[in-house]
Amino acid sequence: MAEPPGGNGAVSPPASLPREVREQLAELELELSEGDITQKGYEKKRAKLLAPYFPQTQGVDPGLQKEPRNQTPTPSGAPATSSSKYHRARSGGARDERYRSDIHTEAVQAALAKHKEQKMALPMPTKRRSTFVQSPADACTPPENFSVPPDVTATTSTPASSARPSAIDLPPSGIVKGMHKASNRSSLMDTADGVPVSSRVSTKIQQLLNTLKRPKRPPLKEFFVDDFEEIVEVPQPDPNQPKPEGRQMTPVKGEPLGIVCNWPPALEAALQRWGTTQAKCPCLTALDVTGKPVYTLTYGKLWSRSLKLAYTLLNKLGTKNEPVLKPGDRVALVYPNNDPVMFMVAFYGCLLAEVIPVPIEVPLTRKDAGGQQIGFLLGSCGIALALTTEVCLKGLPKTQNGEIVQLKGWPRLKWVVTDSKYLSKSPKDWQPNITNAGTEPAYIEYKTSKEGSVMGVTVSRIAMLSHCQALSQACNYSEGETIVNVLDFKKDAGLWHSMLTSVMNKLHTLSVPYSVMKTCPLSWVQRVHTHKAKVALVKCRDLHWAMMAHRDQRDVSLSSLRMLIVTDGANPWSVSSCDAFLSLFQSHGLKPEAICPCATSPEALTVAIRRPGVPGAPLPGRAILSMNGLSYGVIRVNTEDKNSALTVQDVGHVMPGGMMCIVKPDGPPQLCKTDEIGEICVSSRTGGMMYYGLTGVTKNTFEVIPLNSAGSPVGDVPFVRSGLLGFVGPGSLVFVVGKIDGMLIVSGRRHNADDIVATGLAVESIKTVYRGRIAVFSVTVFYDERIVVVAEQRPDASEEDSFQWMSRVLQAIDSIHQVGVYCLALVPANTLPKTPLGGIHISQTKQHFLEGSLHPCNILMCPHTCVTNLPKPRQKQPGVGPASVMVGNLVAGKRIAQASGRDLGQIEENDLVRKHQFLSEVLQWRAQATPEHMLFLLLNAKGAPVCTATCLQLHKRAERIASILYEKGHLNAGDNVVLLYPPGIELIAAFYGCLYAGCIPVTVRPPHAQNLTATLPTVRMIVDVSKAACILTSQTLMRLLRSREAATAIDVKTWPTIIDTDDLPRKRLPQVYKPPTPEMLAYLDFSVSTTGMLTGVKMSHAAVSALCRAIKLQCELYSSRQIAICLDPYCGLGFALWCLCSVYSGHQSILIPPMELESNLFLWLSTVSQYKIRDTFCSYSVMDMCTKGLGNQVDVLKARGINLSGVRTCVVVAEERPRVTLTQSFSKLFKDIGLSSRAVSTTFGSRVNVAICLQGTSGPDPTTVYVDLKSLRHDRVRLVERGAPQSLLLSESGKILPGVKVIIVNPETKGPVGDSHLGEIWVNSPHTASGYYTIYDNETLQADHFNTRLSFGDAAQTLWARTGYLGFVRRTELTAASGERHDALYIVGALDETLELRGLRYHPIDIETSVSRTHRSIAECAVFTWTNLLVVVVELCGCEQEALDLVPLVTNVVLEEHYLIVGVVVVVDPGVIPINSRGEKQRMHLRDSFLADHLDPIYVAYNM
Repeated sequence: MAEPPGGNGAVSPPASLPREVREQLAELELELSEGDITQKGYEKKRAKLLAPYFPQTQGVDPGLQKEPRNQTPTPSGAPATSSSKYHRARSGGARDERYRSDIHTEAVQAALAKHKEQKMALPMPTKRRSTFVQSPADACTPPENFSVPPDVTATTSTPASSARPSAIDLPPSGIVKGMHKASNRSSLMDTADGVPVSSRVSTKIQQLLNTLKRPKRPPLKEFFVDDFEEIVEVPQPDPNQPKPEGRQMTPVKGEPLGIVCNWPPALEAALQRWGTTQAKCPCLTALDVTGKPVYTLTYGKLWSRSLKLAYTLLNKLGTKNEPVLKPGDRVALVYPNNDPVMFMVAFYGCLLAEVIPVPIEVPLTRKDAGGQQIGFLLGSCGIALALTTEVCLKGLPKTQNGEIVQLKGWPRLKWVVTDSKYLSKSPKDWQPNITNAGTEPAYIEYKTSKEGSVMGVTVSRIAMLSHCQALSQACNYSEGETIVNVLDFKKDAGLWHSMLTSVMNKLHTLSVPYSVMKTCPLSWVQRVHTHKAKVALVKCRDLHWAMMAHRDQRDVSLSSLRMLIVTDGANPWSVSSCDAFLSLFQSHGLKPEAICPCATSPEALTVAIRRPGVPGAPLPGRAILSMNGLSYGVIRVNTEDKNSALTVQDVGHVMPGGMMCIVKPDGPPQLCKTDEIGEICVSSRTGGMMYYGLTGVTKNTFEVIPLNSAGSPVGDVPFVRSGLLGFVGPGSLVFVVGKIDGMLIVSGRRHNADDIVATGLAVESIKTVYRGRIAVFSVTVFYDERIVVVAEQRPDASEEDSFQWMSRVLQAIDSIHQVGVYCLALVPANTLPKTPLGGIHISQTKQHFLEGSLHPCNILMCPHTCVTNLPKPRQKQPGVGPASVMVGNLVAGKRIAQASGRDLGQIEENDLVRKHQFLSEVLQWRAQATPEHMLFLLLNAKGAPVCTATCLQLHKRAERIASILYEKGHLNAGDNVVLLYPPGIELIAAFYGCLYAGCIPVTVRPPHAQNLTATLPTVRMIVDVSKAACILTSQTLMRLLRSREAATAIDVKTWPTIIDTDDLPRKRLPQVYKPPTPEMLAYLDFSVSTTGMLTGVKMSHAAVSALCRAIKLQCELYSSRQIAICLDPYCGLGFALWCLCSVYSGHQSILIPPMELESNLFLWLSTVSQYKIRDTFCSYSVMDMCTKGLGNQVDVLKARGINLSGVRTCVVVAEERPRVTLTQSFSKLFKDIGLSSRAVSTTFGSRVNVAICLQGTSGPDPTTVYVDLKSLRHDRVRLVERGAPQSLLLSESGKILPGVKVIIVNPETKGPVGDSHLGEIWVNSPHTASGYYTIYDNETLQADHFNTRLSFGDAAQTLWARTGYLGFVRRTELTAASGERHDALYIVGALDETLELRGLRYHPIDIETSVSRTHRSIAECAVFTWTNLLVVVVELCGCEQEALDLVPLVTNVVLEEHYLIVGVVVVVDPGVIPINSRGEKQRMHLRDSFLADHLDPIYVAYNM
């Protein structure tokens, strides 16, 4: 197995080293393995790092030992001191020589200089300091302690706690109290809601806006947008783009394959010949870890051992009648890269046994990069047997009991050890069956495709033989030559030259394994020198490493080399490596004509190779091509702009006996013109024959017949696609400019991933990233490919350096390639998935990126520059006037969108309603008529009744409270009184006490004792706004209001009179107050909206009676009924159900305070079951708690005997779009304990009318529809099928209450709309509130919201109230109670909350739903806009390492599903997004906290 670098005699470090030192050591090993440092430099630095922890060793500078032990690493990590000679040598231009092109670097510098002139300050992302510790061990450290600012977000209990804090109503954000949001929206936006714009966040946003104000480079085309559809812009071809002008190419032939008299009829025959006649000749020499020759295999040994293996495979594995292997079976070869000898024996053993070897990599862990796909290949080849060495078998991953683990995706394998001692000698009379080479498969070479799937290229025996012949002729091999191979001998050129062609020509191969190269980069040069090798097989990387280490060895000579085969010479950047290597080693005898680049491909094998030149002959020319031309697939010599030129070298001529043509890379295989880039196809007997087991793909690759421009086939010779892009230049020289797999097609232009890597590396990156560890790939987002660049960041790179490097890379790529980078991510060192020989596994990296498991430590997204195909912003149409009704423009639907509940006039009145106009009278009447009838029952967390109230008890209690108001409060009729109580019966008694005294009650949620700073200001504000003359409360709350903690939040001396109602004297009330008219005020209803507006509405006595009556009729409530309420009783319908309805209808209400559920989740459901409740009311937060908390405890519920089969209606009280997913999961979860799927429904109310819809007991079930989201943004309603793309599921919000009429109106023109339009819901009903209760009675606002008329189309001049919610009406197929078709009302969302972006109307919840789906670690999400930028805040419930994974995922999903570009992504701790008591997100509060920089985010990304 590969030894760790530095394994030769280095002392192993003590285990007790501090973590940072261990990290720095790992880092060094990595640099060594990458060739960024020599062995000597490595040892020096290692000694220096370890010095303080070892007893003083000789030769170590004593000064080094005095370093304090716990010293934290300086930002630059281990400083690379100049003491290392090697660093000084590199300082001239510390770039990766492999990709080094001076021309290119100059180009990049020029491009950057140009950018510097118009320098933009890009906003740098904000990180929490503790977040990105490079070591995964610290990934989840809680953030540093920070003082909690007194703001909205102080609702979190601890910054990192994952529990959401109990819902709290935060103080409203606007100081404009009681005024409706719409009127003062614009002024709020301009001043950042009172946030000083100098805050850190605001300046960054300003920077971002400045960068976005630049005009986009590609101009948006003008075109017509059809109203119904948003058209995604299709990139139009650039009229000035270069087009090919040459004639159609003709296929190019290689020289004929010479007939040599002694070429063998099969490769096995060559082995037999040398093995028997030249047994002592060396065949293969293996090196040990230090690079010294350790064992030489002779041809005799190779022959005898292969024979033994072949015999064993065929005869010794099974029984005689049932052999395990038959000729033609496939066998896996699993040999480490440092054991070529065992591999060679196994390979030839298989050939002699006529079984088909499939060489693969040694699996190191269960989750190797790409390992699963290798398993798929083994499965599809039907492999059941794997050959390996004893040492390798020991190193495979094992289970506890020592068995080899079942690798992910692999078939079950039987492992066979091929060490000599385990093989049986073949009997004298046994001879292998060596036939002349035919088209039967010889071996299978695996290849990984761009998507990461692994395919097996099958090579036939005849192709293997012909390929060896062609290579022998092209490379002019002669018997007994020595060659040095640094490549992987299991595949590609390494296999073809060092394992196959070598045997054909009786060569002697020295194999230099990758592990030796890591420790001694110069080893291959030394081998060439020592053995006077004639040929060396290398990659650019090996040239680069040898140059870096060259100072250590002066006396090497490369004069023996007649061929230095550079196998990745097809990489466009290889030319610079070859040049640099030549200039350094020419003085060591290297001949310029010896450098022979070649191009290879798994399918076509060797495509072309430069023949060894004649000394003194001129070297072949270079092609200097225009990058812009290349991106259009056209060859243009670069003349105008030298910055964007690509210099390529030829890879020689077509192989002997071969033929080559260039075809268009996509579509039918049409021959290219002579000045056009296409895919190189090769026709010869030497190519692969198929992808094993994949007939469909095989045909397109291995059996291509080229077509001419007319589309008819040219000849009948099939060609093989090589996967290489290139052209045939002058003198039939072949040039390669890239690979099909590395091709990125963005907006119709082709870019080569390698080119982009090289541009990135030309930006001075040595301080920031590792060279050779950059992955470039494209992802499809929003109908086009988008380029993603991922690189490994050095641990000592500072934030500023990285950010600087990233922004410069973006600019360089933009200038040179004229293409935008969508995302640039830096990941911690050593975290990208690797291929077995140390490269980056691109497809796996891409998969990690798309799954959100890449864990970047820095990320920069540039959607604004890349995404140029968004539809045009919508222009608003001019307003619709009365004239359009005449023309019929108005009604795009079939009819005007309106609906109503049952008509009150037709319903039988009972005497109660006629007799008593006021609720206070109803209570007095009940106290006389049914004094002992139980009205209220309050439960505690254990489910036990803690307080009850009969009609008489409630009446008596109310009397006492009224009398204390007269005595202590000295109040007059009409004074406002704040009721501050926890949910319970005391609150109800205080309410009726106020009515008895003629005062106006205002119920207010009490402050949260644990969180006074956030909750007390809301109480204070309502007390001030309502001008309350006194506060009624309990003793505990009274103490809290006057406590020292409260005094820090507000001035306690300024409270009005506070009266506690705990122990009241028994007093008779002289008389109960009776209002002179029902239009008099009964109570005030205050609530904070989700946009942070505090609004109080006035409810008259007439409205109260009408409301109670409508609910009584809809729910069929009467005195023998029982209902259970688990709601907050402070405002809206929750208050009415808790305090008013029981007194009016006489039914019994079981009251369950929602906060009791926090200590006993079962409380609500067990109460409903125990009391056999038929109708129950709850809030979304209660339903959510039960769904999340009890979802996996249904069995416990059953065991407790909880049964919900008696429930007829379970109603969620809400003022928002129904949360269908929540109600559906609730129904599904509790179906097992009897809950009927029809039971769950929702209500709808708003500030102007607290109860517009409520399901009730009769009437059709709530309906659901799927609507098209794209149309909804245009205020259109288009119904679609379930599962349609971009569809949204909406549910009806219960049935419209009796006496209520609704109409859908265009909020701008105030005209009615048709039923296929989305509009504002207006309501007319006897229980509509009578107006806002404001400080300055703003008459115009009152008139606009409460008494407004349609601008046209309504002869009756009805007075409507505006709900502020958008919705639509649909006529259903169901029948209402009246016998008419039922009209369903659907709520889409609050008008206040909508975001106007690009001229379209978006509902935050839709964007949030998309975002929440993208990653398992997103706990909650909220969006808002700030100066036309969309800001997305996500709560991260995973570890902080995942924070940056969310940025691209969030950006992608919003772009794909909503056609919007996210401006800022903010990642915060769980519980930071404020949620009020109704379970609604308070996005405006969040926005204010964000702008005031109070969120303490984990990460803020500003998308460019």
